[in-house]
Amino acid sequence: MIETRVCIDNMLGPFDCKLDPHNRWNGWLSPHFPLDAARKLADQTLRMADEYGYDGVDTIHVIEGRADSQETVHIIEGGPSRYSEEPEDLAVAVRINWRALERGSDAATSITDATPKARKAARRRKPTGRGARRAVAVHIRWMYLDEGSDTAANVIRPDREGLYAIGGWEWTWHFASWWCVCGAGTDWHETECGRCGLSREKALLLTQTARKVGEVLHRLAPGATAVLLDSMGGVPRIAAVFANGTELSTGDDGPFDTETLGEADAVLRVGLDGSQNASGLMVFPAYDD
Repeated sequence: MIETRVCIDNMLGPFDCKLDPHNRWNGWLSPHFPLDAARKLADQTLRMADEYGYDGVDTIHVIEGRADSQETVHIIEGGPSRYSEEPEDLAVAVRINWRALERGSDAATSITDATPKARKAARRRKPTGRGARRAVAVHIRWMYLDEGSDTAANVIRPDREGLYAIGGWEWTWHFASWWCVCGAGTDWHETECGRCGLSREKALLLTQTARKVGEVLHRLAPGATAVLLDSMGGVPRIAAVFANGTELSTGDDGPFDTETLGEADAVLRVGLDGSQNASGLMVFPAYDD
């Protein structure tokens, strides 16, 4: 097992996880997520379901309790059914016996229809107790649930390391990448760029610094795309500013003032922290606009 990050294109992630890189499903990865990552994944799936519709999106839900809590019932609502003759929203009831869960019982959790009785129980039963905090993840495939499948929803318990195997052998998880300033993409767990040898830590620091410098310079020159850095004397400073290959004047006849360039230089020095090899071309990361 290695520590890395995974994503699904630009839809989900990136999330921290552990996985066996050789344990694959049709070439895709099977990650195990810590609880914080499982929560973030759950939030993203719910936003996708709200935007695109529950009939085409699986959702993840994290339910938390305590090891000595009484049994609780939780209602999870979905979108409208496509097959019901009358307007009806899909919903399930998740029943968790926290004490049995702590003992490892297979009967500790169940998923049923959200009947009026289950809804009443959900309103009455809230997690109690002072024992260790516990959590489970619920994976619901609404499209198949609407078709009547009895395996369309399941509870995912944490493994021995407290990690949650969500979407493994089912979703198209792949390694998230980090991008070096030389333009090469590298899998997250690889800590050095295979092209130029720069470390991931320094590459991400340079990218973050470039973004901050760009934000300062874009106030007066929105078209600026890159700066040339000079570290003669050990103190990096901006020697030139470019807009798509054309050098912009940094004098009185240009778009900048002394205060702006001084602020950008200060951001640069703080970001690089006097690092060596600070001379060269720094390209601003792409902006959404």
